[in-house]
Amino acid sequence: MREFQVDGRTISGYLAVPEQGSGPGVLVLHAWWGLTEPFRQVCDRLAEAGFVALAPDLYHGKTTASVEEAQALGAALDQDVERWRGDIMAAAGVLHQHTATHLVGGRGKLAFVGFSLGDAYALDMSVTLAEQIAAVVVFYGSYPGLDYRSAKAAYLLHFAEDDPFEPVESVAQMEQELQAAGKPVTVYTYPGTKHWFFEENRPEYDAEAARLAWERTIAFLHKQLD
Repeated sequence: MREFQVDGRTISGYLAVPEQGSGPGVLVLHAWWGLTEPFRQVCDRLAEAGFVALAPDLYHGKTTASVEEAQALGAALDQDVERWRGDIMAAAGVLHQHTATHLVGGRGKLAFVGFSLGDAYALDMSVTLAEQIAAVVVFYGSYPGLDYRSAKAAYLLHFAEDDPFEPVESVAQMEQELQAAGKPVTVYTYPGTKHWFFEENRPEYDAEAARLAWERTIAFLHKQLD
């Protein structure tokens, strides 16, 4: 974990840089557990695939393995829109200023890879930071009702088949809204999976679905950012 100073704001996050020393920038937004090991590992795996990956700590040091506590932490952060938007904007600023990315001098765009809680924030920021975001990957989460018309990103959406946290109606509505806004969108639903199927430390983990989703994610990011 490192601290970064951007525009007078201090954020903490996990940064992974590829062996070759440079690559496109990707922001990883953690689920409601906080910035736990699975999401740091996502950064490491992105770096292995050639990306500079940064996961900001949106909970400012707090983590949990309890669904009830995670729900409370997530609900509290959802209410503090200025904080989480500010932290994510600052994290984007870190990547834009980092010599390892292809973004120094204002060239190039970023991608988001979000998980559950982080999905909603990634989708929101693809509109809020439209000119900076080329690609958005979400695992499990939807955000219907946003005005996606100003977004410039392509979208890759991974959903579980059996997911009480994400009604199929919500997923379908967001897909329709993205299509209506003319945005490139690809949706995959993984048979027999549940929410958190990608996270190895969860009982819902599905190794085959996680492998396939990751392969699709890496191919998508290279296509959109290289």
